[in-house]
Order: sequence, then C-alpha cells, then structure tokens
Amino acid sequence: MPVRHLGIILDGNRRWARQRGLPTLEGHRRGYDNLKKIGLACLERGVEFLTAFVFSTENWGRAPEEVVYLMDLFHGALTRELDFFRRHGVRLKIIGGRDRLAARIIEAADAAEAATAGGAKGQLNLCLNYGGRSEIVEAAKRIMLSGLRPEELTEQVFGRNLWTAGLPDPDLIIRTSGEQRLSGFLTWSSAYSELLFVEKHWPDFDEADLDAALSEYEKRSRRYGK
Repeated sequence: MPVRHLGIILDGNRRWARQRGLPTLEGHRRGYDNLKKIGLACLERGVEFLTAFVFSTENWGRAPEEVVYLMDLFHGALTRELDFFRRHGVRLKIIGGRDRLAARIIEAADAAEAATAGGAKGQLNLCLNYGGRSEIVEAAKRIMLSGLRPEELTEQVFGRNLWTAGLPDPDLIIRTSGEQRLSGFLTWSSAYSELLFVEKHWPDFDEADLDAALSEYEKRSRRYGK
C-alpha cells in the first residue's frame, strides 16, 4: 500500500546551522524552504496528506528571539505564500491549540485555511503550538462539556473531538536528525504508524531521502495486531 498520510518531525534545523557556522535562525529559514520542496515532492508521489511538526507546546521555552522569529516565519507562510499553495492545489490546515498564539497568527491561520480550501491535490497540516497530550486533554474537555454519557464514549467519538479530526491516521512518520522518539507528535493517531528515524538534519533531507523512506515503507508489513 502506498503512503497516503505522511507525518514528519522536522528536527535538526538549529544543529544544521551551527555545523555551518550560521545563525540558528538561518537554520529555521532553510528548514521552511525545504518543507516547501519536500511537500511538492510528496504531491508528485501521490501522498495526499503531509503533516509537519513545526512548533510544539514545549517550544515556547526557547529563547524569546527564536520564538519571535519562528512566529514571523509562520505568519509569512500563512500570508505571503498563499499564492504558492493555491497554485499547487494545496489545502492548508493548522493543527494545535490557539490559546497561546497571537491574534495575528490566528487570523492568518483562519484566512489561509479559507483561501486554500479548494485545493484538490493534497493537504499540508502544520502542527503549530501542538502537543499530543494537550490534544487528548482538550478532546476530553469537549466531550465532558457535551454531556456525553460514559457508555456512549467510543474511540470513534473521541477521535471526532481531536484537533486531527477528519484526517486519516498517518501511515508513516519520519523524524530527522537522529533522535528516536515522537516527542508528543500525533500521540493518538500514531498508534499504528510505521516509524523511520533518519540521521540527516531536516534542511539536508532531500527527494532521494523521501524516495528511500517511501520505499522502506513499502517493504513493511502492517498487521495492526492481527
């Protein structure tokens, strides 16, 4: 079976920059440029959904200037880049909590989702201010507020209350830069995802690496416990 939904933890932007004597922020810029390139490559290979972990709930603890730069980068992607996404038929969806995001980011996210809703070639999901545990807690709160009785709660009902509601579970999750953990990425929906850990830092991850990952996935047997 081909990969329909690919998740990527874009790790190693800062390490990539340090190894080259570049400012840390330049690593993030190169990482964003690479996401655009790999995203288009995914479309060409038939991947319908690409979900990228771009800013976690823990990332607020980074240096203030880095957080500000990243938020400016996201805002630019959601405003100045809309023609790029529309031209390539890509729908944008922002996944994560809105509570800590500035009003301008929320407004840009809402506008970008509306402006690209007609994209028919594929969907790019940006996990922004996202944490897997937070997603589950927020879903539980919504269910409790709905007045649902315990006996009415099923996995399907719970799934419909997640930030990722409506998305198929990821078939394959790739993490770059050598770390071998998910760090709260798609905690609920990754239960049966295939995992692949790549040594390259994200800015160096190229189309050949993508092809190798998709080929590796094709070799695996997914039995779902059966």
